[in-house]
Amino acid sequence: MVTKRVLDLAYLWKASPNGIQLQLYATLLFYLVLLNGCQQVAQSLNEPLEQISVEMVFRAFYHYSCALTRGETLEVVPYLVHHAKLLGLVKRRRQRHREIQQTEHLVWGSP
Repeated sequence: MVTKRVLDLAYLWKASPNGIQLQLYATLLFYLVLLNGCQQVAQSLNEPLEQISVEMVFRAFYHYSCALTRGETLEVVPYLVHHAKLLGLVKRRRQRHREIQQTEHLVWGSP
């Protein structure tokens, strides 16, 4: 779903088999780099990977590239961690998830 919607794989830009393979490989390679970035951000913020928004990390790359052009930063992960709240990288915990977590805590105790 993310690869179709966020990475724009919903449309194939070439008609030849070689062009389609190239687009697929390039998209999947970028997706792996994106997931790796999400994992590093999650570790730096001490959050579970499920709480990091892949789409917002993808959108944050634009802001990082602008900061890099202005000479404000060199490394992507420290930039994303520093601006995580502003960029909305961590998903908001919904009431339903908090209730489930409280129930699990009551049943299973603290981990």
